Amino acid sequence: MRSQALVLLLISLFFIKFAQSQSNELLIQGQTGKLYLEHTVVAKENWYSVGRLYNISPKEIAPYNKLTMAQPLTIGEHLLIPLTAVNFSQNGLKSAGETLVPVYHIIQEKEWMYRISVNHNKVPIPSLEKWNNINKDQVKAGMHLIVGYLKVKTALSALATNGAAPAVAADQGGTPAAATRTDAASRTDAASTTTPATTSRPVTPPTGKPPVITATVAPPKPVIKESAAPKEPATFNETATKETPVKETPAKETLPKATPSKEPASAAPAIHFNGGYFKVDFTDGGKSASGPAGIFKSTSGWQDGKYYALMNNVPVGTIVKISVPSTGKSVYAKILGQLPDMKESAGLTVRISNAAASELGEGEGRFNAEVRY
Repeated sequence: MRSQALVLLLISLFFIKFAQSQSNELLIQGQTGKLYLEHTVVAKENWYSVGRLYNISPKEIAPYNKLTMAQPLTIGEHLLIPLTAVNFSQNGLKSAGETLVPVYHIIQEKEWMYRISVNHNKVPIPSLEKWNNINKDQVKAGMHLIVGYLKVKTALSALATNGAAPAVAADQGGTPAAATRTDAASRTDAASTTTPATTSRPVTPPTGKPPVITATVAPPKPVIKESAAPKEPATFNETATKETPVKETPAKETLPKATPSKEPASAAPAIHFNGGYFKVDFTDGGKSASGPAGIFKSTSGWQDGKYYALMNNVPVGTIVKISVPSTGKSVYAKILGQLPDMKESAGLTVRISNAAASELGEGEGRFNAEVRY
């Protein structure tokens, strides 16, 4: 009898441990360059079903675990699921038919926002604050902090529909809505299954008729279309990117009609709008970045001083101040979206319209600039 009771106890402990491993929360492991999730195999699962669950090819999962797909999975086996650009988002971008599921990191003793940011692909601290509805001074050991979002196929993954983790939609600025944990005790429990409540704080979308912008890099020339109220950040219609530009109805403000100039930016007549149309809307939030700046061609700005820019990790619609330290000249531009995913963007901090570059006295080439926002 005692031996039977012991066997039953061991079986119960196994299933309790197994249930914890399959908890509602997705806990991130590893550091920048090798971030992953852990999965425990259950009955009837195979390489392909696990791949569908996490939106990644089983041909990537197997070698990541030093296994081959010829080896069948066994119940209770632990797999490491790599987080890549295909199935992991930290900028709010997702494809049609995909759902964003929050991924958490449990804060350790003496671990602060900066270190968490560095260890998780250098995700911007403002994004961590917004997703978790806290500021960096409120972090404490044991908190479950959202550090990104797993992108899963809504129709194929149980994670999007069965409550294994709450789906969080991107807001109008392309950033996942903030999620907060209301139970303070759950922040210290690594196996907690509390479901984060979600709130949405949309970023004010840019206004104005979408200006047609053509990059100055080698052909074929990509085209950017600004969305008046984008559900996701504007992207280049470039074959190198997998994102599809979002088409939206323009707001009431209209840009003046102008014929694109066939001359390079350096050949355009010098213009001066005392910083540009958006100067009065600029608010210095104390954030800055500096480095090489590039230029794209645009029909906007030559007659009205409405300058535009492309920059990573800055919400669409934000007004930024762009200065050239060597000359002391500055202009103010509205962010249309992120830098295009192309080799010509490598190393760039920002790309501005040629009208803005003309007021700064810069030509077609790169130049050093400081951006404040």
